[in-house]
Amino acid sequence: MGRADLAAISEVRGAVRELLRYRWEEEPARVAELLLSELVTNALVHTDDGAVVAVSVAPEKLRVEVRDFVPGMPVSHVPNADDGTHGRGLVLVESLADAWGVSPQALGKVVWFELDGERP
Repeated sequence: MGRADLAAISEVRGAVRELLRYRWEEEPARVAELLLSELVTNALVHTDDGAVVAVSVAPEKLRVEVRDFVPGMPVSHVPNADDGTHGRGLVLVESLADAWGVSPQALGKVVWFELDGERP
């Protein structure tokens, strides 16, 4: 996906929804969709080089990784109340994920999160 592919965010959400439909409970699956869309949006808005998404599903753990190809680490901050809806992506990830982090790569970085959950 590239910066021009912001419309593809709904496609990525739909793919994760289908992947988790029979594998995970509804609530953590919704959280996964939300956090995935936040990370993909951040990667596409703040880079011009696209993003790669990887999802690993285990019976009790979900890991989502969003890789971009731009050096530099993301900065999490509490957004100004007058800032509209911008700047809340990493705050949501920090609040809702069971674990999250950023792994620098030779080219770019991977921002990831994990959720603990149960099978239906």
